[in-house]
Amino acid sequence: MSSELTRLTAAALAARIAAGETSAVEAAEAHLARIEAVDEKVHAFLHVDREGALAQAREVDARRAAGEELGPLAGVPLALKDIFTTKGVPTTCGSRILEGWLPPYDATVTRKLRAAGIVVLGKSNMDEFAMGSSTENSAYGPTGNPWDLTRIPGGSGGGSAAALASFQAPLAIGTDTGGSIRQPAAVTGTVGVKPTYGGVSRYGMIAFSSSLDQGGPCARTVLDTALLHEAIAGHDPLDSTSIDAPVPPVVEAARNGSVAGLRVGVVKQLSGEGYQDGVMQRFGEAVELLRELGAEVTEVDCPSFTKALAAYYLIAPSECSSNLARFDGLRYGLRTGDDGSRSAEEVTSLTRAAGFGAEVKRRIMLGTYALSSGYYDAYYGSAQKVRTLISRDFEAAFGRVDVLVSPTAPTTAFPIGERVDDPVAMYLADLCTIPANLAGNAAMSLPCGLAPEDGLPVGLQIIAPAMADDRLYRVGAAVEAAFQARWGHPILEEAPAL
Repeated sequence: MSSELTRLTAAALAARIAAGETSAVEAAEAHLARIEAVDEKVHAFLHVDREGALAQAREVDARRAAGEELGPLAGVPLALKDIFTTKGVPTTCGSRILEGWLPPYDATVTRKLRAAGIVVLGKSNMDEFAMGSSTENSAYGPTGNPWDLTRIPGGSGGGSAAALASFQAPLAIGTDTGGSIRQPAAVTGTVGVKPTYGGVSRYGMIAFSSSLDQGGPCARTVLDTALLHEAIAGHDPLDSTSIDAPVPPVVEAARNGSVAGLRVGVVKQLSGEGYQDGVMQRFGEAVELLRELGAEVTEVDCPSFTKALAAYYLIAPSECSSNLARFDGLRYGLRTGDDGSRSAEEVTSLTRAAGFGAEVKRRIMLGTYALSSGYYDAYYGSAQKVRTLISRDFEAAFGRVDVLVSPTAPTTAFPIGERVDDPVAMYLADLCTIPANLAGNAAMSLPCGLAPEDGLPVGLQIIAPAMADDRLYRVGAAVEAAFQARWGHPILEEAPAL
């Protein structure tokens, strides 16, 4: 029974719990047992909160027994990316500088999960401070891709995606600054959504790049992702960037997927040289499927997208150099060299040297340089101008089409260690996903098949205008249903057993 529970979708598991066929405690215990059985190999989790999860599950069962009306995902377990503060539970951001830190408050996303009765199993592994595309930059070691443990699960939210693909949790939360929800979803055969910027509160989500960071839902199906999206979205007065508007009808769209009569744009700039042949083959099949389902497909020219990667790697490091200044060793987290003989500045320097990893230091230095006197206008200012051009390209495109599509990532999952010493090659993993972050649009990745060269998952990216998140689910649900009918089963059934 326990292994069967871990294979259910979140919606199916929630239905069983609601019908009294199983309990929230039984669901939590089944997933905790799965974590104990396989996570030593996968390393999806940094901290498993066994007692806390069981306590949450018991509370859900008690509330249901008392006749209380609960949310549609009540009792369903979840893996929470270790960038969201959780009161009394370690939150490290994958960094030594926060090792052992116990936050005194919950992030808004954490609070909403608890209010919805969703059971948080623990904190998932991630690239340090969300800086990376492979989860190799975690100070606590890399996560393996359940399809092939020698390969990366994407990043920075590789732990959340790997937890889904290895059936350790049916739901997960990630964050997406330049593709860190969508790219891991693509390479693990799961579903991930970057909501419209401001659609999900960033309060208590430890900042990397404040104008780009966005938390969002991850799951194994489009419907599950929509149900989780609805649970965490909405206006939050504690977040000044939160949008004060109704949440788009994402669940309704996921239940009524259709692309009939929809105008779909294929982005000209997000294909071609540098893309794996198998990725382009599967993407081409997905585009043809959209036509078969009744969509009107046209090519869309977005010329400024070719500059998106360069603009991102000036804007994001500049903002990170400012945000990470708070980690000084004086207020919380790691403190090194404080033996009474050194100044505060020396303690801060020693703490950062010991606490930050190589990629974080690289981006801090790059960002500090870009913001320095004499270079601000040439670098950071110019990157912001490019950002405006990219937003205008999106506006023009959405004047012609309803959604845009592209591959989610140029390649399938690459071997662990292959790009560690080549930052530029690593950054290219986010080539397709970055434009949506720069403009603040909503975007989804869902599986569109396995690449013939290596048998690894390929992701289809769907991009919608700001606050039109429901379009992602409408298209995603239609594509998912058609592909599963063609394959005869969900794609994760083809993953090797762990």
